[in-house]
Amino acid sequence: MSTFWRYIRIQLFVLLCGIVGPIFLAIYFATGPDPMLEWMFWTGLLVTAADVLIALGITAFGAHSAARTAELEARGVLALAQITGIHETNTRINEQPLVKLDLSITGPGLTPFTAQDRVVASVSRLPMITNRKLVAIVDPTTNEYQIDWERSALVGGLMPATFTVSEDNHTYDLTGQSGPLLEILQILKAHGIGMNNMVDLRANPAARQQVQAVVRQSAVQQVPAPAAMAPSAPVTAPTGPSTAQRLQELETLRATGAITDAEYAAKRQQIIEAL
Repeated sequence: MSTFWRYIRIQLFVLLCGIVGPIFLAIYFATGPDPMLEWMFWTGLLVTAADVLIALGITAFGAHSAARTAELEARGVLALAQITGIHETNTRINEQPLVKLDLSITGPGLTPFTAQDRVVASVSRLPMITNRKLVAIVDPTTNEYQIDWERSALVGGLMPATFTVSEDNHTYDLTGQSGPLLEILQILKAHGIGMNNMVDLRANPAARQQVQAVVRQSAVQQVPAPAAMAPSAPVTAPTGPSTAQRLQELETLRATGAITDAEYAAKRQQIIEAL
């Protein structure tokens, strides 16, 4: 969307919120010059001017933000942002908690660094935050970064990730495998391929070969060792998350304001008593 049309949309919204200004001007000019209504003219003029300035400011900020995002996408590096801490801020935006995240960011060609970021823990983002693995796009020169929530959903296992290799006549499921998926995202970005629901790499043999290598390597690593497949060794299906994982998820729910302190204490006691 061009900056002009973005401004028009924002200006219409701001005028709708501050419609009293245009209304006062319309009444003043409709009734003709009247000293008794002169206050309407000046009030309407000031409010309308404020509406225009606010719309221009929002448009400029949005354009700058969009330009910075585009610049990061063009020259930035995809990195893994591991969440090492989640802190409450006691602030809510649109009834959704604002949390502070401690991040440890690593990526190809980057010196690992730590950072803090404040994010809105919306319903769609909460599972990614709980998973503690996010994708960030980082400027390798300044270490300036932005969290990429769409790519984070894929790496975090919230989106299906299946790859069909025609040569093998097989479809591989890499859903939730953060390492291989991040590597594949880095390959796609290096070749200028966007992240779509369905990516066909037949038109790009180089990218296709690299992605297939990652997929096959991941499939090999998933195959259990022969000793583990011996019939004498009983296989026990996982019964659910470990106690540590349950306690960590509980900590995240409290930090994001999803549960109260009383609910946190009660659920924590239940988990400990079940040991």
